Amino acid sequence: MKVSIITSCYNREKTIRGAVESVLAQDYSDIEYIIVDGASKDHSVEVIREAIAGHEDKVKFISEPDHGMYEAINKGIRMATGDYIGLVHSDDFLYSSHTISEIAKRLKETRADFLYGDGLFVNPENTDKVVRKWIGGTYRLWKVRHGWLPLHPTCYIRREVMEKRGLYNESYKIAADSDLLFRYLMGGDLSVTYLREYIVRMRMGGLSTDSARRKQMWKEDIRMYHSHGMNATITKIEKMLWKVPQFVKARFM
Repeated sequence: MKVSIITSCYNREKTIRGAVESVLAQDYSDIEYIIVDGASKDHSVEVIREAIAGHEDKVKFISEPDHGMYEAINKGIRMATGDYIGLVHSDDFLYSSHTISEIAKRLKETRADFLYGDGLFVNPENTDKVVRKWIGGTYRLWKVRHGWLPLHPTCYIRREVMEKRGLYNESYKIAADSDLLFRYLMGGDLSVTYLREYIVRMRMGGLSTDSARRKQMWKEDIRMYHSHGMNATITKIEKMLWKVPQFVKARFM
């Protein structure tokens, strides 16, 4: 079973090496790794080329202008040939060298369309310091209808499902991941499995965690939920409430 992993990048020279090396260090052999750079103006391209040296047979790498992260991810999905597709963002890294092996094992056992797991948000300067602990919990359709969604970078989705359901809506700058997950899960017709393992460490300060962008994310989430016929404000508030226990759990780690 082949797993395609996509990393999008733009001006991330300080963090991209960690993301790339975490994928290349995986002990699962059947990985197709796709890196899509948006014509970075810093040293990201040089760092990527250094990181993938000797692994070129396992990596598809392109660097060209785009209009943002979701366009880059969509490019990667269209290039992908794996049975399942997952993401490792340029500021993040896989939890351990066994992570993809554990994901593949569960997918082989369950033949699920959609897998998600747990993740850690960490201090951007000290990645050993956990700021927020995201425990996905058991999937229930009623939870999705009340604002719950799995942590996006822990999701591994059957490629055929993505081709059928559609890719990321590039009109969103932040909420395209929530829109995609909501579209996929709201119908309740996909087989979903929860892997109770940490899958990713995410540096705080990304598109959806930067405080300067929270107002934009509120507006986009409201538009997204409204487009799906939900009571947008109530569903957005419910989504926020699902996150409260994560901060509490992180304090006692």
